[in-house]
Amino acid sequence: MVIVWSFRVNEACLGNEASLKALVQAQLILLFGTRQAFEHSLTGTCDHLSRLCQAAPDAIITGTTTGTLIEGTSLDEEGWSGIALSFDKVRLRQASVELQTKAQSYEAGKRLAASLLGQDLRYILLLSPGLDVDGSALIKGLSEGVGEEVIITGGLAGDGAAFEKTYVLNSDHISSNEIVAVGFYGEGLRVGTATGGGWKAFGPEREVTSASGTVLEALDGGPALDLYETYLGEEAAQLPASALMFPLKIHDPDHPTREVVRTVLSIDRSAKTLTFAGSIPQNWPARLMRGQPNHLVSGAEAAIEKALLNLRARDPELEPQVCLAVSCVGRRLLMGQRTLDEVEAVGQRLGPTALQFGFYSYGEIAPYPDYSTAGLHNQTMCLTLLSEVA
Repeated sequence: MVIVWSFRVNEACLGNEASLKALVQAQLILLFGTRQAFEHSLTGTCDHLSRLCQAAPDAIITGTTTGTLIEGTSLDEEGWSGIALSFDKVRLRQASVELQTKAQSYEAGKRLAASLLGQDLRYILLLSPGLDVDGSALIKGLSEGVGEEVIITGGLAGDGAAFEKTYVLNSDHISSNEIVAVGFYGEGLRVGTATGGGWKAFGPEREVTSASGTVLEALDGGPALDLYETYLGEEAAQLPASALMFPLKIHDPDHPTREVVRTVLSIDRSAKTLTFAGSIPQNWPARLMRGQPNHLVSGAEAAIEKALLNLRARDPELEPQVCLAVSCVGRRLLMGQRTLDEVEAVGQRLGPTALQFGFYSYGEIAPYPDYSTAGLHNQTMCLTLLSEVA
């Protein structure tokens, strides 16, 4: 079975003998923290990270920045939060790659796949910088390299509403352009994953008439930024953060049910373009979306129900032991104080046997709802349930 221990990365933890013994036994330590916490480690202002690495020399240690930490059914916006995992028989392997330019995202995914590919590879946790990356291309390269039978989930690092700098942790060092993937190997691993949205489309369906990679240039022949500024009104001055309230739903015209939601990461006012977290294919239909807190909570509830069904596909009585929750910064900004409702909704359905842990991201990674291939999602709650059986 999976042994799980959650903790705050602080003096109380690192100065406690029992805590240090637990860290020594960990195979994987996931850490999520604010950009300030990461930068304090980079500058040497705080030595908590280096001390943790010394306490767990044999563990894979990785994580990302975020504006909001998920700890059980609570949220925090300060410091570091961690979770330590150890398995009986499941084996782990870590791979990483530096991303020099966004155009290298697909090739980066292929390189990660080559490093992790193995006969009994079951699941990959993928953590990427949240800016200057084509998340869709990255995931496509990784998925093509390992095959559709391998489940891939994870997320892009976040920086709250600032959109200034994101970091990924790779063992004992921190980078703004390094992508980390952890492979899970073994027949005993069980994974259940699902995404939930809750956003509602409005306005007419439009066509992406000009786009290049993640940059949306025109909708229905007009500048994309003009359309957003029309809907945002006075809030247009707060772009790109205010655009998180109006994500874009797109779908493949040849496969209308394969919908994805894209969220804005940056804008170019002179070119009147918007840059999204994932690719925006040209000629795809698109509609603006907006949300209400109740609908988003219902989306999270739907996600946990579906994830539990997926986890129990082979073992109907199986209970989750770990729940990695990756939600979107756009949901956080829209819901405000009610953000707690979505993590509580998931936690209540999980029950007492599983520990929920995660972060608010600039892009969620999970299989599409109607087929197994992984992709980049925005404005969703992405849940990954893990258990180990004998």
